[in-house]
Amino acid sequence: MEVKANIIEKGETVISNWRKSSETILPQQINQQKNSGSGYDIYPFHALGNGKIFSGFESLVDWLIEQKTIRIDGYSGVFWDVIQLKLDQELKKRKVTVKWVHVADKMKGSTEIQKMVQPFLGEAKSVWGTRTTLNLADFFHADQFASLQPDPDCEINIAIGVGSALLDWNAPIVYLDIPKNEIQYRFRANAITNLGSNKTENQKDTYKRAYFVDWVVLNAHKERILKQITVIADAQWKDSVNWMFNVDLQKGIQEMSRSVFRVRPWFEAGAWGGHWMQERIAGLNKDEVNYAWSFELIVPENGVLFESDGNLLEISFDMLMFSEYQSILGKHAPIFGTEFPIRFDFLDTFDGGNLSIQCHPSLEYIRKEFGENLTQDETYYILDCKKDAEVFLGFQEDIDPVAFQKELEMSQELSKEIDITKYVQSHTAQKHDLFLIPNGTVHSAGTNNLVLEISATPYIFTFKMYDWMRLGLDGHPRPINIDHAFKNLKFDRKGEKVKKELISKQVVIDKGPDWELVHVPTHADHFYDVHRIEFDSEVTIETNDVCHILMLVEGSSIKVQTADGTVFDFSYAETFVIPAAAKSYAMVNTGGGRAKVVKAFVKDVVNL
Repeated sequence: MEVKANIIEKGETVISNWRKSSETILPQQINQQKNSGSGYDIYPFHALGNGKIFSGFESLVDWLIEQKTIRIDGYSGVFWDVIQLKLDQELKKRKVTVKWVHVADKMKGSTEIQKMVQPFLGEAKSVWGTRTTLNLADFFHADQFASLQPDPDCEINIAIGVGSALLDWNAPIVYLDIPKNEIQYRFRANAITNLGSNKTENQKDTYKRAYFVDWVVLNAHKERILKQITVIADAQWKDSVNWMFNVDLQKGIQEMSRSVFRVRPWFEAGAWGGHWMQERIAGLNKDEVNYAWSFELIVPENGVLFESDGNLLEISFDMLMFSEYQSILGKHAPIFGTEFPIRFDFLDTFDGGNLSIQCHPSLEYIRKEFGENLTQDETYYILDCKKDAEVFLGFQEDIDPVAFQKELEMSQELSKEIDITKYVQSHTAQKHDLFLIPNGTVHSAGTNNLVLEISATPYIFTFKMYDWMRLGLDGHPRPINIDHAFKNLKFDRKGEKVKKELISKQVVIDKGPDWELVHVPTHADHFYDVHRIEFDSEVTIETNDVCHILMLVEGSSIKVQTADGTVFDFSYAETFVIPAAAKSYAMVNTGGGRAKVVKAFVKDVVNL
């Protein structure tokens, strides 16, 4: 069971409180005019041409009837009862007899599944588990699948639900996808449960279970069946779907993976959140309490939008990697496989608060404890800031680890504020600074910063040691992880060594008549590096078989054209990706003043 607030009333489905978010859901239809560099676009799409994406259940049923036998699979979080009801209504209009086969009937019981997944959920109060080794078939009595067979006396047979593609039917697969942000909004509304569960949990537990178990097995299943899928449908709307044929989707993905693309960002409030994005990005909710994060480019969370005839369809970013990771990552594909290695996100503390004092796990620790392949090696690029902005980074020269730990534990026990600068250094932040945060480094962003966080992909493994005695937006204290932190902190990153090694020393490494290439070097422990390209008119860049992740960090707009002739316009603060297979791209400054573009990329030598 997954839909919790679902009732059928006079042939209609009523879902009360089906999503909990102040953010507007993605529109099903949109103006076909591409973003023209007129401002940050929260719905960037990739046009497929006419006749590729269809809207609504009527057109989908027209196609289903022709197939006779179908398997409708998809992601956990889909409102399966609604999907069946809407399809059934259309079939009845056509007076077609249908047999519905529910693969969930062969799913193991909730208690048995909970026992099965428990080893991967970590301690009860912990926000982390360990990446599961289970497969989707493990959630079912797979030996009973043979009893689920089509009825030859019915005009149409439809198997429906998560895992339907596991059935050994000679039938096309329709796959229903749903974005990770909408899954979380449904979790928060208690409208859905975790895979195979019959009860709702608190938000932290549902997300932990999804991250370490559900999404792992569902992503692996999606990757296994991707080439067998005939139809992809976007099921994020309550009463409708947009859909397309997988052959057309794969063609679009292939084109993107050889030119340029931008993923759909999404935004979240937080305890320390600020108002820079809220005031500058059109389409965000002005009444939201704040915005702490923008998920600009995080593979496990973001989606990619396609457009045809004004219809939008969103797929998960990882579907690009499943299909075209070699074109996207080039010579680094053998190292990272289908795991996109770099993330971009915003941390907004403008008129907000300080982030927690924190660190991230070592590579050995994150692999052993949490089952991840990469660790959370970060950098803070200061996109914008006020004069009083600061970044906390590294220890004071006279740091006493024992005294530091005792004061942190006392602060947590007694809810008492401490002077963190007795132990941790504070550095003035200025636009275009890059602060280096390899794993094990104590750090925090202070108030009045808009940080572009350039990092390895992992993003939830933050060990908080001190959180300024504040509550989360839910009114409860946020988790403090002193024990985890002290197993990873590197106390030799202190004193003058911090300024020498953890604040990037920027240098011009190439130049032309109206452009400069600035190296913004990262730490030796980072597997990625950063350049900034500054130009007045136009520059051309070779990929050299390496993927480039870029953002316009100064200037209003640029035009990007790849070697295959693809052209996109990008505005200030928008993130975009040039795959390795693009070979080269030209950037044209279409705004006033000098344009500055940050470029992150994997180093030639990677030690993981």
